[in-house]
Amino acid sequence: MATLNITPAAAQQIRHVLDERGQGLGLRVSVKPSGCSGYSYVLDFADTVNDDEVHFEAHGASVYVAPDAVEMLNGSEVDYVSEGLNRFFRFNNPNVKDECGCGESFTV
Repeated sequence: MATLNITPAAAQQIRHVLDERGQGLGLRVSVKPSGCSGYSYVLDFADTVNDDEVHFEAHGASVYVAPDAVEMLNGSEVDYVSEGLNRFFRFNNPNVKDECGCGESFTV
């Protein structure tokens, strides 16, 4: 069975953006071929649940993962970090073999 850890900071941010929107069930995560290394993460709001998605929940927040991304994300941690003026979701993914220099894409 696949695992995905949602940190308290990520859960708080997911709940916050859903509250601001006034709707939504959680964060939807998928991957797409992109960039110089192979794949990039795609984040969206999950307003409905697709039957084939894998659902993860922690700290009162939900993350829905597309079936074709589950293997690539298995064992990952979703975090929300602040670096200087930048704030973003970070994926600490043990399956990543290489990343491009700008951090926009990865290889598994």
